[in-house]
Amino acid sequence: MWIGAAMLAGIVLGRLIPTLNRTLNHVQVAGTSLPIAIGLLVMMYPVLAKVRYGEVGVVAADRRLLVSSLILNWLVGPLVMFALAWIFLGDLPAYRTGLILIGLARCIAMVLIWNDLACGDATAAAVLVAVNSIFQIVAYAGLGYFYLEVLPRLLGLSVANIHVSMWMIARSVLIFLGVPLVAGYLTRRVGERTRGRTWYEGRFLPWIGPFALYGLLFTVVVLFALQGDTITHRPLDVVRVALPLLAYFAIMWSGSFALGVGLRLPYARTATLAFTAAGNNFELAIAVAIGTFGVTSGQALAGVVGPLIEVPALVALVYVAQWARRRFYADGRVQ
Repeated sequence: MWIGAAMLAGIVLGRLIPTLNRTLNHVQVAGTSLPIAIGLLVMMYPVLAKVRYGEVGVVAADRRLLVSSLILNWLVGPLVMFALAWIFLGDLPAYRTGLILIGLARCIAMVLIWNDLACGDATAAAVLVAVNSIFQIVAYAGLGYFYLEVLPRLLGLSVANIHVSMWMIARSVLIFLGVPLVAGYLTRRVGERTRGRTWYEGRFLPWIGPFALYGLLFTVVVLFALQGDTITHRPLDVVRVALPLLAYFAIMWSGSFALGVGLRLPYARTATLAFTAAGNNFELAIAVAIGTFGVTSGQALAGVVGPLIEVPALVALVYVAQWARRRFYADGRVQ
């Protein structure tokens, strides 16, 4: 209800104040509007402060989880988005390219919120997000070249030229993951050393916990305010881009959750596997689209539509995860 209200409020603000878009975009951080950047940092900090960093090694030792996540994120996800982009947007090359850029940008931000709402494993999510961040820096540019130029040529399809700066990717990861990660880690270390784990997890975390949702709601309001004009004036374009995105979220989440059940992972880690595979780093995809094709390009519009669809879609999947927990799990383990 609150997220829906935030979406509506953003659209109304964007329509009532025509200059709001320019004002919000006046100052940017890593190619992202400053208010959105602030919202993302506030949103991620409480979740990363919740992580028990001493247990990271235990999670990293779970090869089933790590290998499955790497395959889903860097082989299956981009390929599924490539296929959907060509199936749904074969006649719209700009939107198709923007969608492929989204598929290559694996999630490092909002996935922590969806995972937290679904009662996933916060430590496992932090580990998988960190792994995705490293792969993103190393692999994004190369995968962009492969999926936009090499693979289409091999299949006899049209190609799209793209140049992606490695620093652009690294900067996005360092700011939107690095800053809240360091803050969360230091908060836990200092809090546990000075007051003990009982106080930290029983008093401090419940106090800062709501700020994650406040940050999410603020981000949603700003995001929809920035794009309110586009949503109301180009609704058919939004629908065309939304359809393959909805299919992508459904395919990736359900397939990943089924894989977790098949591997007999505990519910918390299965939920984490599903949400980290289904989410995308739209901030990076938008920054790349704007930097390469321009702020008014179809590629940039496709990137902007992404989070507008992701928010309600993954909120819905939080409820699906809770249903699946009751259906397939008992005491956190596969029945």
